[in-house]
Amino acid sequence: MDADLQDMSREQLIVEVLKLRQGIRAHRDSTGHDLCWHHPALWALLPEKVEPRIAVPEWQHFMRGCIRYRESLDEQAPDAPRTQEPFRG
Repeated sequence: MDADLQDMSREQLIVEVLKLRQGIRAHRDSTGHDLCWHHPALWALLPEKVEPRIAVPEWQHFMRGCIRYRESLDEQAPDAPRTQEPFRG
């Protein structure tokens, strides 16, 4: 799957690493309501272009997952600032 890396020059590999790091940092630096979204731009950094085949949970199960994710933020980032900003989609 990653055989293309074998044919890249050192300079091309550096460009690829920098591109991937930029994508990872953009994902890492997501905050607020952006934490709730999947990130197809991150997936697009991979050389293979495939249509993601996601399964979308029914609302009841999905919302339970959202609540659990938010609870995990309390556990993993208890000192992170809280915001009252509403979602503006």
